[in-house]
Amino acid sequence: MTKAVCPGSFDPVTAGHLDVIERSTRFFDEVHVVVAVNAAKTPMFSAQTRVDIIRRALAERGCENVVVSFTDGLITDYCKQVGATVIVKGLRQNGDYEAELGMALVNRQIAGIETLFLPANPVLEHISSSIVKDVARHGGDVTGMVPDCVVPMLNEALHKERTSHE
Repeated sequence: MTKAVCPGSFDPVTAGHLDVIERSTRFFDEVHVVVAVNAAKTPMFSAQTRVDIIRRALAERGCENVVVSFTDGLITDYCKQVGATVIVKGLRQNGDYEAELGMALVNRQIAGIETLFLPANPVLEHISSSIVKDVARHGGDVTGMVPDCVVPMLNEALHKERTSHE
């Protein structure tokens, strides 16, 4: 059985993330979507909330060969635990390659784990979690950029963020 890992912060998961995940399920028997917990970042949503959102969004898309979880450790350690031999990363045209290549080389060096880069769908390549949050913070409509269930959650989180700064 071939297994792959699609890691990310997914804060929040976007339509672009879901596209890469869904496309990767065609190549592997099992795809692990791993919410990577980075202690240096302050996410908008908890790791468990992000896992729940991804599970819901993938179930709505009919993705059955996906496991969604989180880790606060190295992705390569997670890969070894589940028997995955490859990490799948989506690339947009905004310099993702340069950022991701270094990580891919380190992952190969420390654990022998290869990285497969999937080019983003051109219709979605402009979407990132940061842009989604920025648009929503300024009152813009993010419908279609994220799963439908994320829109009210994002609005609620931003409302709490605003009221805590007042």
